[in-house]
Amino acid sequence: GPIEGVLMILVFPHLYIGTEQDYEHRVKGMPGWMVVHACKEPYHRQLLGYKGRGAPKDHPEYLLARRGDRLYLNLVDTNDPAYISDVIVQAALNFIGEALAAGKDCLVHCNLGESRSPSLGLLYLAVSGAIPSASLPEAERAFISIYPAYNPKAGMRGFLAAHWAEFVK
Repeated sequence: GPIEGVLMILVFPHLYIGTEQDYEHRVKGMPGWMVVHACKEPYHRQLLGYKGRGAPKDHPEYLLARRGDRLYLNLVDTNDPAYISDVIVQAALNFIGEALAAGKDCLVHCNLGESRSPSLGLLYLAVSGAIPSASLPEAERAFISIYPAYNPKAGMRGFLAAHWAEFVK
């Protein structure tokens, strides 16, 4: 039967947005996929092996780590946009662009597929001109028609609103 938490939606040729369960049950171990783990838990934590609340601030891969075709982001779904790094967001956009340019399938996932991963997907589509991008609300209206589960927390939405003009030129 259907696997609880599986969502995975194709939002652009080769670009999928989804959940942790999508990765675990549909993509993990499949050849030819590039994956953005847009969630600190459990992937960034497991990769770096930290035990406390967060990664050590002085770790060279505190914000993000790349291992081949996988990008691990230290991205938490917070209500405070100050905790979201533009370095992380730009790295995700670059990685998605690299995957699509290589003709590879790319899954961007967080835990539930509602906030972090769709926010990155929305931003990629806006930056690439695939959806209207004059304003965040306009982009959101277009994106929701493609990806109805989009429901960003205040941190992700606040980050997009505050940085929209920097990314969407």
